[in-house]
Amino acid sequence: MDKAELRKLQEFLRKSFGNQGIKVTPGKRDSDDADAHLGERKIGAITVDDEDGDRSFAFEMKIPVERPVLQDYLRRLFETDKLKIVPRGKKNDSVEFYNGDDFLGVISADDPKATSFTLQMAILDIDLDEF
Repeated sequence: MDKAELRKLQEFLRKSFGNQGIKVTPGKRDSDDADAHLGERKIGAITVDDEDGDRSFAFEMKIPVERPVLQDYLRRLFETDKLKIVPRGKKNDSVEFYNGDDFLGVISADDPKATSFTLQMAILDIDLDEF
């Protein structure tokens, strides 16, 4: 990822999560990786997916809390009450994640007891066009 993509991804995540404190920095493993930080804390990783000829990005964030406090944890972390989780019909192992009415991604349980979760968010190259 080049500096322009890193900047666009940072602005996209800031808008998506409603928090201007998010920073995106180059990853340490690979030139196609980046890390997302909130203050000094690393909150997630971004990887490039350009296998099909279309460039896209995958944001992944581990969430170390149980289901009953998941929404409150995310709202406190990003300092906004606009974030919400919504059940996925018959699926009990995951929820949808929104900022207001804007769909952000899916949060899936990491284990059968749902003691921790992972947010997975797809970011298309066209999502970055406005930045």
